[in-house]
Amino acid sequence: MINITLEDEPVSCEPGTTLYELSRQYQKNYEFPIIVAKCNGIIQELYHEVVDGTHVEFCTAGDADGFRVYIRGMSMLLLKAVYKEVPADEMEGVSIEFCLDSGYFCRIEGDVAMTQELLGRIEKRMRKYVDKDILFEKHVIRTRDAKQLFDSLNMRDKGQLMEYRKNSRMTVYNLGKFTDYFYGAMPYSTSILRNFRLELFEDGFVFVVPRQENPVEMPEFKPGMKQYRTLQYTNEWGRKLNVATVGQLNHQIVRGDFQDLMLTQEALHEKRIGDIAVQIAEKGCRIVTIAGPSSSGKTTFSYRLSTQLKTLGLRPHPIGLDDYFVNRVDTPKDADGTYNYECIEAIDTKQFNEDLTKLLEGREVQLPTYNFLTGCREYDKPYMRLEPEDILVIEGIHGLNDRLTYSIPEEDKFKIYISALTALNLDRHNRIPTTEGRLLRRIIRDARTRGNSARKTISMWRSVRSGENQNIFPFQEKADAMFNSALIYELAAMKLYADPLLFQVTPDCPEYSEAQRLLKFLDYFIPVDPHDVPLNSILREFIGGGILLG
Repeated sequence: MINITLEDEPVSCEPGTTLYELSRQYQKNYEFPIIVAKCNGIIQELYHEVVDGTHVEFCTAGDADGFRVYIRGMSMLLLKAVYKEVPADEMEGVSIEFCLDSGYFCRIEGDVAMTQELLGRIEKRMRKYVDKDILFEKHVIRTRDAKQLFDSLNMRDKGQLMEYRKNSRMTVYNLGKFTDYFYGAMPYSTSILRNFRLELFEDGFVFVVPRQENPVEMPEFKPGMKQYRTLQYTNEWGRKLNVATVGQLNHQIVRGDFQDLMLTQEALHEKRIGDIAVQIAEKGCRIVTIAGPSSSGKTTFSYRLSTQLKTLGLRPHPIGLDDYFVNRVDTPKDADGTYNYECIEAIDTKQFNEDLTKLLEGREVQLPTYNFLTGCREYDKPYMRLEPEDILVIEGIHGLNDRLTYSIPEEDKFKIYISALTALNLDRHNRIPTTEGRLLRRIIRDARTRGNSARKTISMWRSVRSGENQNIFPFQEKADAMFNSALIYELAAMKLYADPLLFQVTPDCPEYSEAQRLLKFLDYFIPVDPHDVPLNSILREFIGGGILLG
């Protein structure tokens, strides 16, 4: 008999037992269908045989690891159907470009009219494949053979990605007669992929799937059009610069064109910040609020925006929202008794609005300073009075929530949403989630400025994301302007910083699986010298050495 530990309980099974067979025995213990396993902290597909002495954890689509597997499986299911329904001579390729609300935006490129009739045929074929319960078959082949294979299938973006791989062998998947390459584990078979639908959207379509928190309930698709336009703008520039995929980025680095690419991207950032400053000046508002999720580069952005405002004859003054925390004894607590500094109730919005109103009326105000040691507000700053050319710049997670500035007329406010919305993808079929770049940014910054290990930052990330879902994302469409702080080259520049930190996470840590996943992801990038990054770049907020934050 083989002896393993399953969810911290000893279990014995026959030699040759697969993880899939074991998952069927224990499915009753899980709320949602099991899709993949974690063996000694490493994600493994269910076709693998159980190994003696292994610690096994099963993952469902309700877990982060399982949800990623669900999306990859759904992507291959979709692609198989598209390539079957659309004639090869009409189609140049299919791109899965970015996540938008509960959907993933896709585009069929070539001489193809995207109609409801075509989309209906694709979805019908997908459901037929689900009912057939087709296995995802994994094959390991030589990298040069994989490149030749995908070049012959007119998937040259995959061939270009593999051109710069150091591994001599690659994994490809077959779904029936359809072959593709995917970054990461896949489901056991198509039967688990029952929850989805396709919807026409703009010049493409989306495949809508359940959310991770409830992977069996289909949500309504409610796209944010401002976010969509921001992502489309970024995608368009990626195509213009011929850097829409990691293979193309690596090609430019190898060819010696990296510096030109980097300076062009930084110039695009500066132009966009300048355009936003012009919008603010033309509106004539006196208060600018900036909000966005963790590691978006809000602080550097606020400095660079202030510089642009000065070129327009305005005098920006920063106001720290943290200084308006209620006294610690009045701070709300979570269910576990810890202080919740992220909810809006942790801010003294009444005092904040009174001070802003007085400033807009031309009266003198003494702004507070929050003492994090004593947990109380103090008043030790000089009095402030706004002159006609003065403007307040407020950075904080609640900047887009009207509850923060409830007493301020709309004409006096300009709200900016900033996030690192990665548009670069591994290839046309393997998208890079926007959270990937933000997590790596935070790992590097926290190690540099707070002495935090990668393990600690990874362990906190789920809580950070939960706070963003409650306090930031619901309000992003209220913004007057959106700024995408992602840099097309940043993952290549962060690799040299992130790799040593991630390698420090040991196999006995719960965060080991995530650290290994990120290391594998970064292995696709050819690193670049981060010393070339401009000193005022948003990336400097994370890697250090900048002139704005140090």
